[in-house]
Amino acid sequence: MALSIREKYADMFKSLANLSVAAAKIDETNVYQKENPQTRKFMDKLVEDNMAEGSRLEGKENFRAFLDAVKSGKHGLILMEHYSNTDLPALCYLLEHDLGEEGKDLSKRIVAIAGMKLNEANPLVRAFAESFTRVVIYPTRSLTKAEEKAQSEEEKLEEEKRARTINLAAMRAMDKCKRDGEVILVFPSGTRYRPGHPETKRGLREIDSYLRMFDVMILVTINGSALTIDMNNPDDMLADLIEPAVQIFGASPVIDCKQFRKDYLASLPADEADPKQKVIDHIMEIFDEQHEKIEKLR
Repeated sequence: MALSIREKYADMFKSLANLSVAAAKIDETNVYQKENPQTRKFMDKLVEDNMAEGSRLEGKENFRAFLDAVKSGKHGLILMEHYSNTDLPALCYLLEHDLGEEGKDLSKRIVAIAGMKLNEANPLVRAFAESFTRVVIYPTRSLTKAEEKAQSEEEKLEEEKRARTINLAAMRAMDKCKRDGEVILVFPSGTRYRPGHPETKRGLREIDSYLRMFDVMILVTINGSALTIDMNNPDDMLADLIEPAVQIFGASPVIDCKQFRKDYLASLPADEADPKQKVIDHIMEIFDEQHEKIEKLR
């Protein structure tokens, strides 16, 4: 029977916590958080322990073409499926071990968009997350929950102001990342997929804005995960069950973001009520097709 990540790596997490330097409270001054190379060593070991034989990248030529586009000056976006909290660590591990120097270059450029919960909810989760460079945002889902908990209209307005301030700073940070040749990675569902809860796999409407901000993108699918959400404790990230698995990360061909968006919008009826949501729904359909194709190889 699989152990929880807390049970299997209790000693490692104690060390991670001692090495943690990331902010426990997010504000407009600390939304860009550079990777902690000390905690990264532990995360690489965790991934390596649970990367079963046969794990690999698919579509290596697409990863390379994407990197070439970024190095030529294009602003690059990675949209990736989201099943577990080892998705980003496993992708970076495979890039660095299965794609040579080009993979190492691409891995170093990746900046993930992360919800502030990873910093604020639990010190151990924060230590886990800070192993990788990220821009922290105040997600719409989190704001909705905060507004529901607000005891007064004043509290609600204060939280809305905080969300606006953090997200404006995040937008500025992302713009700098683009100019510096870094690559932004986004989970379009905004949360981990939970079996039996199809709403957790629906793409967020806000993703449409990323297509307008970036030049090129690849869609990265994930077949196989070392972590499984414990559905009895779905909000406790350290209760996730961990055991080795064959993990395949596949990349789509490079997509011109603006042309893709323009072409798909042109295919919609003129009276479409929510074209932005339709765009991301279409992207999620492409994810499903790619995922099913690669699953046959696994």
